[in-house]
Amino acid sequence: MLTTEWRNGLLALLLGAVFPLGFAPLGWWPVSLLSAAGLFLILNSAQGGLLRLAWFYGLGKYLSGASWIYVSINEYGNASPLLAAVLVLLFVATLAVFVLPVGWSLQRFRVATPWVNGLIFCAAWVVAEWLLTWVLTGFPWLFIGYSLTDSPFVGLLPLVGALGTGFLALLGTVGATLCLRAAWRSLPVPKAVLVMTGAPIAFVLAFLPWQWVTPLGQYSAAIVQGNVDQAIKWDADQRSVIVNRYLSLSEPHWSADTLVWPEFALTAYGAEAERVTAALHTRAQASDTNVVIGAPRVELSAAVKEDEPRYRIFNAAIGLGLANGLVTKHHLVPFGDYVPLQDWLRGLIEFFDLPMSNASRGAARQSNVVLNLGGNSAEAAIGICYEIAYGQSMRQRAQNAGVLMTLTNDTWFGRSIGPHQHMQIARVRAIENGRWLLRAANDGVTGVVDHQGRLRGQLPQFTQGVLVTEYQIMQGTTPYSALGDWPLFVMLLALCVGLGYRMGITGVA
Repeated sequence: MLTTEWRNGLLALLLGAVFPLGFAPLGWWPVSLLSAAGLFLILNSAQGGLLRLAWFYGLGKYLSGASWIYVSINEYGNASPLLAAVLVLLFVATLAVFVLPVGWSLQRFRVATPWVNGLIFCAAWVVAEWLLTWVLTGFPWLFIGYSLTDSPFVGLLPLVGALGTGFLALLGTVGATLCLRAAWRSLPVPKAVLVMTGAPIAFVLAFLPWQWVTPLGQYSAAIVQGNVDQAIKWDADQRSVIVNRYLSLSEPHWSADTLVWPEFALTAYGAEAERVTAALHTRAQASDTNVVIGAPRVELSAAVKEDEPRYRIFNAAIGLGLANGLVTKHHLVPFGDYVPLQDWLRGLIEFFDLPMSNASRGAARQSNVVLNLGGNSAEAAIGICYEIAYGQSMRQRAQNAGVLMTLTNDTWFGRSIGPHQHMQIARVRAIENGRWLLRAANDGVTGVVDHQGRLRGQLPQFTQGVLVTEYQIMQGTTPYSALGDWPLFVMLLALCVGLGYRMGITGVA
């Protein structure tokens, strides 16, 4: 017979494992909220071991929702299935640590009043998500707010962003859970619990009809999906083949206002890259087209030491033709764009020597690419691949922009759920900032999203093709775009002060 302690641990693991069902591609968003509420009930009633229970929940959550990293390690890093599985487990176990603040908060501050514990739980949850936006460069994935793109809570995203929306939705869910718990036990429902349940609903009803932004104009776009096999993408003898593929796919679409190629669509360097971009620039100018492509950017530098490289490589998005400007990737993917502790790890296995895993970090603040649309200038805020997951960075870039773009290459994750989760995050960025978003991906998911997060067009995955679509340049600013997460932090501070005051005056909550 399992002890109560281990039964709780197993239940926490299973609850964590079902949490990702609320995200794309399934989109069963109530499951994620109920999963988190289930964790609260376990932590609220457990006699001890709350840190362990929180870690078990995180283990299930990331093992189920982020283990798509296995594909890149096994298939493209050529690690054996066993080694790839071990590395994924280490990755998952590390991410699960970020759930510990939830267990610690209740272990440290839990009282006899369930609704107070519910408030502590919700506050700790959102703090744990916030930590994932910056600690160890961050891994802002599987936030509750991301799962709510097709829920009634979607109207809160332009108001308080993904973190704030997740907090309010979780607050309402925990409140509703406590209401049902009281009804089941034939107990009166405290007024505070009714407020917890009703406040998020009131926010939703109040802000659903609000329109924060207005369109300035509508333009055509052609988004190219090359579907280049990752196994040959960086082979020297494939560079011209890949360029010709993109040129061939683009040829019928030079009449579009905007032509977009995905991340590292161009794999050439140096003089060869300059010839290709110069030809593209000339062709685009002749057809009055804005072109944005993903390509390596090489900058020469004076080495301080003799054995240091004399150049730096950046993952870049380049504007050509009527478009002007260049953006280099700032938020780099560990082991994808760079290798932590590379002096120790490089050479151990192929996964630590993936192509382009020696990229340099671009500046945190950069000018946007500027589009020329019918004689009017409009900035495009670009997030390269993984950068779209960083809400604060994209918010800053979007403040002066009329449209968002993301260039990505999700080929690393094959037919897993990873690319669909990535697309859903991009939809959240569009809603938060009230901007249309053009997404160019090497093998999918390529699509266009409107300022309300609705998918207006999409190409099938794993095919070559061009998405011919239209998009709008928007003006105006959403509250989240203007203020970021500060309203959420003020809410949390007020909550902490209120609880502290109550407990200090009465000695109990």
